[in-house]
Amino acid sequence: MKLQIRTAAVFEPLLKPSRYKAIWGSRGSGKSHFFAGLMIEQALLKPSFRGLCVREIQKSLKQSAKQLMEDKLQDFGLGEAQGFKVYREVIETPHDGMIGFSGLQDHTADSVKSMEGVDVVWAEEASSLSNRSLSLLRPTIRKEGSELWFGWNPHRATDPIDMLFRGNNPPTDSIIVKANWNDNPWFPKVLEQERLDCLNNNPERYGHIWEGEYATVQEGAYFAKHLTDAQLENRIGFVAADPLMQYHACWDIGGTSGRADATSIWIVQYIGTEVRVLDYYEAVGQPFDAHVNWLRSNGYGDANAICVLPHDGRKHDFVYQVTPESYLREAGFQVQVVRNQGAGAAMLRIEAVRQMFPNCRFNEETTKGGREALGFYHEKRDEKRLIGLGVDHDWSSHAADAFGLVAIYRSQATAKDGWSGTSVRRNLQGIC
Repeated sequence: MKLQIRTAAVFEPLLKPSRYKAIWGSRGSGKSHFFAGLMIEQALLKPSFRGLCVREIQKSLKQSAKQLMEDKLQDFGLGEAQGFKVYREVIETPHDGMIGFSGLQDHTADSVKSMEGVDVVWAEEASSLSNRSLSLLRPTIRKEGSELWFGWNPHRATDPIDMLFRGNNPPTDSIIVKANWNDNPWFPKVLEQERLDCLNNNPERYGHIWEGEYATVQEGAYFAKHLTDAQLENRIGFVAADPLMQYHACWDIGGTSGRADATSIWIVQYIGTEVRVLDYYEAVGQPFDAHVNWLRSNGYGDANAICVLPHDGRKHDFVYQVTPESYLREAGFQVQVVRNQGAGAAMLRIEAVRQMFPNCRFNEETTKGGREALGFYHEKRDEKRLIGLGVDHDWSSHAADAFGLVAIYRSQATAKDGWSGTSVRRNLQGIC
């Protein structure tokens, strides 16, 4: 018998032996189908093969990958004549092999030892794996040539599986693949309609579900659709600063006590109608010299940047009795204070940001924390009466207020003297 298994090109690197094989990405990418097919292939090639399909929580076999494995066997035309027998809790494979199914949360340090002789462990929905489960699993699977496979749709950068494989030091002998729906050559039409409906009706969830992004956008967030559009239009990626153009550091000012609000700063360049969003900074309870040191150490110091402050930049700091405006001027910065928008200032900022968003390009790596805050910034609601209660002032509002200042400053400067949004930094040296 000759068996042909169709494999998407994105998964080709995973066909060679490796201690760790990891696939992260969106719904409809084919991650689970690939690993299920690969598990069956391994069972055919290795006599007495032992495989184990795990999840963090598995209260019943309905929550396991067993049905998918059975479907794959049927697709491949494999049955008892080829050595595969499906039982209630396990699948028997050729030459007395076996594929089992288990939940890791219920295991102890003693019970997990039963996995020592396993050839392959496949962890499905690995974003839910705890540090404890990973710590139990990794050293237990110790058979020579054994492999650990992980598939997941990312949720948070701080999830143990993401810190393991997408952090700075992934395990030795790892093959890590990103796979989204558009990497699947057999992406079904029914899912294509689901994808388009999600894009139109739930844009705040689209990036997480269909583009393999972290769940950084709150449902109902003010800028959900705008962030999704920016991602789809490739306006989030590597964005270089223009060395001839002026930097603007737009602030939301916190305090210097441990319980103070965060100080947030966006670094942008206004180039014609385009807004290049280059960097983001946030700190809590730090003195002003810490913020200034960050600006200078990142190349935004003194003559290089105009500090744009909200109207309360002229108020005194409660600890040091100095105004942010005067401190920054004494430090050598150019400072501009945006006038008070008065009643309804928060919604004015939100509308200004929405109008500006199509002109924004974000440098992906250095604005990640700020974009996460923008994606969470949302309205407070009375769920019983289904009415909005205004902006929810939480951890995300400081970054959002500072980004609102980016938009308000742009709109005010554009209205004044017909400013086009272009400013050139001129550093003249050697002039007597």
